[in-house]
Amino acid sequence: MVSRRDLFRGAGALTAAVSAAAVSRVAMAALPEPVLQTKPDTMPPLLPETGRPYNPVVTLNGWTLPWRMNQGVKEFHLVAEPVVRELAPGMKAHLWGYNGQSPGPTIEVVEGDRVRIFVTNKLPEHTSIHWHGQRLPNGMDGVAGLNQKAIQPGKTFVYEFVARRPGTFMYHPHADEMTQMAMGMMGFWITHPKNKHPLIDPVDRDFCFLLNAFDIDPGTATPKIMTMLNFNLWCWNSRVFPGIDTLNVRKNDKVRIRVGNLTMTNHPIHLHGHEFLVTGTDGGPTPKSTRWYEVTTDVAVGQMRQIEFIADEEGDWAFHCHKSHHTMNAMGHEVPTMIGVDHRGVAKQITKLVPDYMVMGERGMADMAEMEMPLPDNTIPMMTGEGPFGGVEMGGMFSVVKVRKDQKPGDYSDPGWYRHPKGEVAFEWTGALPEPARFAAEGGQSMPRKVAAPPAEVNVRKPTGHSEH
Repeated sequence: MVSRRDLFRGAGALTAAVSAAAVSRVAMAALPEPVLQTKPDTMPPLLPETGRPYNPVVTLNGWTLPWRMNQGVKEFHLVAEPVVRELAPGMKAHLWGYNGQSPGPTIEVVEGDRVRIFVTNKLPEHTSIHWHGQRLPNGMDGVAGLNQKAIQPGKTFVYEFVARRPGTFMYHPHADEMTQMAMGMMGFWITHPKNKHPLIDPVDRDFCFLLNAFDIDPGTATPKIMTMLNFNLWCWNSRVFPGIDTLNVRKNDKVRIRVGNLTMTNHPIHLHGHEFLVTGTDGGPTPKSTRWYEVTTDVAVGQMRQIEFIADEEGDWAFHCHKSHHTMNAMGHEVPTMIGVDHRGVAKQITKLVPDYMVMGERGMADMAEMEMPLPDNTIPMMTGEGPFGGVEMGGMFSVVKVRKDQKPGDYSDPGWYRHPKGEVAFEWTGALPEPARFAAEGGQSMPRKVAAPPAEVNVRKPTGHSEH
């Protein structure tokens, strides 16, 4: 990642990111340098060196975009461009994004900041940026054709407005949305409160990430852009488990997690081991009278949900979408169920001819990992990840909140697996099993049928066409 100090280099460094044919040298000298990031790691929080102070966020498997101050204006430079994103070790995708990544970098400002964003288009088609949820002048809203002319390839446009209210927002194109968002163009925007806010409490850890999804056939690297519902890779910040970093916190930290949804379906986000409050939406902080404790909150399409909790239970706590197909990778939707059929030898032969052939194992989906079926290049297993006790058998939208009493304040490094105190891990029972208790008054139907139903008859049809009763 380019350092903040590099922001003040001369215009010569811009030539790698901005087309000199489209922007004159004089104009380039006035632009802030476009900072790029290609590593998929979670970058440490960017402490503000200029402008109003604030407590920065940590973007899961992402980073915050640096800025420069220019006569009291915070200036950022976004570059819309094709990128290569590692979804998890062993799989890379050819996406579109901003400044080297998909999603683009998080933008952090403070309530009342005057903000100027330069947007350079290096895509093969026109684009624009909509600042989702912001209050701003109509001509800065970013809907191509309605509020502005589209940004043509090689051109740079400027958006300028005041960050009028604190909250969590998103940015994404409003030009050929079906293509550009399906290809990964999106990012987060955080506006921190200027002063102490009655509805926004200070926290010790503040995380954010976007929910996004792709339809990428096994063995390929480019998403299908016409998919409406049948996505096969469900991501947090364009990463799938086990490529999603863990959220590492200190015991008794107050933790905030901001989750934005730019997929085509809703996601019930579930946290183990703790209760949380929904303290904000993309409309702003929620009134305290509307908050109640949950362990799952549904994040609908185009929405943001901000949750807060006290991390007062040590351990490694699962954190995931509760739709079971969203915690799997490279899921095909025409996969036949082969439970009860031993097809392992046949499957290995078929994959020599049809590399993306996959079927469910004879004992269930977990059986596929044991079979070690060959996979096409640039494809990861449906269920993967090793924990301290064996296979986690998850993928997609899954991570772990790691709570440790010895995690230092501000330390976001992975502490490793939790060491359970003696007697606090479930174990196999090897003694005799007692007879199940039977109750004399077992519950029944509240309104039983007066006439008994006739016995059910099941027909089993054989290949010959004859039936057997």
